[in-house]
Amino acid sequence: MATTSPPSKLSGIARMLVQEKLISEEEANTVQSQANTQKTPFISQIIASKKISAEKIAETSARAFGFPYINLDAINTDYLPAKSIDPKLMQANRVFALQNRNNVLYVAISDPTNLHALDSVQFQMGMTLSPVVVEDDKLSKWIDRIVESKDTSMSSLDVGDDFDLDMGGNDQEDEVEIALEVDDAPVVKFLQKMLLDAINMGASDLHFEPYEKFYRIRYRVDGELRDIAQPPLAIKDKLASRIKVISNLDISEKRIPQDGRMKLTLSKTRTIDFRVSTLPLIHGEKIVMRILDPTSATLGIEALGYEPEQKEALLKAVSRPYGLVLVTGPTGSGKTVSLYTCLNILNNPSVNISTAEDPAEIPLAGINQVNVNDKQGLTFAAALKSFLRQDPDIIMIGEIRDLETADMAIKAASTGHMVLSTLHTNDAPSTLTRLMNMGVAPFNIASAVSLITAQRLARRLCKNCKVPLTLPKEALLSVGYKEADLDGSWQLYGPKEGGCEMCNGGYKGRVGIYQVMPITDAISRIIMTNGNAHDIADQAKREGVKDLRESGLLKAKQGLTSIEEVEAVTNE
Repeated sequence: MATTSPPSKLSGIARMLVQEKLISEEEANTVQSQANTQKTPFISQIIASKKISAEKIAETSARAFGFPYINLDAINTDYLPAKSIDPKLMQANRVFALQNRNNVLYVAISDPTNLHALDSVQFQMGMTLSPVVVEDDKLSKWIDRIVESKDTSMSSLDVGDDFDLDMGGNDQEDEVEIALEVDDAPVVKFLQKMLLDAINMGASDLHFEPYEKFYRIRYRVDGELRDIAQPPLAIKDKLASRIKVISNLDISEKRIPQDGRMKLTLSKTRTIDFRVSTLPLIHGEKIVMRILDPTSATLGIEALGYEPEQKEALLKAVSRPYGLVLVTGPTGSGKTVSLYTCLNILNNPSVNISTAEDPAEIPLAGINQVNVNDKQGLTFAAALKSFLRQDPDIIMIGEIRDLETADMAIKAASTGHMVLSTLHTNDAPSTLTRLMNMGVAPFNIASAVSLITAQRLARRLCKNCKVPLTLPKEALLSVGYKEADLDGSWQLYGPKEGGCEMCNGGYKGRVGIYQVMPITDAISRIIMTNGNAHDIADQAKREGVKDLRESGLLKAKQGLTSIEEVEAVTNE
């Protein structure tokens, strides 16, 4: 029997409920009028009238409009996507994010006909939306819960008694500190919670970012930035002042960048340092905090991911009484941890070790660490000159930035000192040509440089949920595998879509990818004859040195990371 078409003034959910014969046209019109009067959504009004249950409406609308239906009771709030929707937008449009897959944001909505709401959220997020129908009453509770967690009620936050922030001798007035402690106790507790959460998540950096209409906090976890919280905009100045006080920075100076440090004591046996950097923006000060965990220097070389032959070559080079060992790679590739690991191996009472850093990131007992200060004239080159008058055995220079520092490092390495340093280059062979371009004489490079290691960090596949992959032979050959590699004796793995409760999207932690190139006699001859990076790379390959892509593919072959990660971090 054909159904009578409802009047044209009914639309969306109301029209669907009448067509499905769950309510009459008269009831729909009455509820619509009540909703208009009370300025509430039709779906909320019909549920409040008890004419039909929220569950029935959700199931029916999902079926009628062809969208998936989910019971929110089965969802854990801890695993919502980090890229969340702005709380005000969430409340206004009654939509919140459920999952992010391949740049498609799955959103919970009780009225899938509310296209205006979906368009508003899609515009703000810059992502394709895929609606999932949920029960309206449960949706309201979830939105309230999510918004409340990002709201002004921070005074209830508790971080325990073992947490302590050590300001390490602040020169500012004690009254400033006391005022911040007493008047802004919620801010203090909020900051403590942010720091603890970052450490528990394994974050490397925290970003506090003020914008015109919102304030955002992000963590860098496994190399990727993730939205964590959007506290009230009014908190930005108090939070910046609190961070400055505990980092020995000038709270009255908001016009220039500042750098400082702070210490966090988790327990009697564990202390973590933070390197703090402020930057004036047009809407306030952005603050970035780098987490410096001293335990990263004591992991041991086995934990860094070197292959056996690479580890052997590196240990042989740093164990020599003299020579220059260089670690290269972009910012955030783990160069500092590699250098500190080598220093920790060499650190014993029989040697004198001095380091010049900008700044010293990880305190190591038994090592003389100096923070360079360009404004005061304490440059890397000046520090190196002073070291050479201090009877050193091993010297570490944070970075070779100019010809003066490079020349002094070369001379120190040639006169009976082991020197370790870093450069920003793409791979090991190009490091040698970079030194020549700086103006270092080729014969000095050939005689002083012992070994160069280039490195990258790739996300490590989660051991708990990684899934086996089968790729066609042509695809494997195209990424760099050889015919001989495809013998069927190994299995490729990839991240599980969405990950699991123990990881971040199928990845947990990172693994190093290395190109370890000893400077052999043959490579020295190429340097002496002004050979270029291609000539050096060809010779290194003939000597069995794996480039970064080959080392990465080996990590994928071992099931430690995915092909996608290898391509991402070694795609020069």
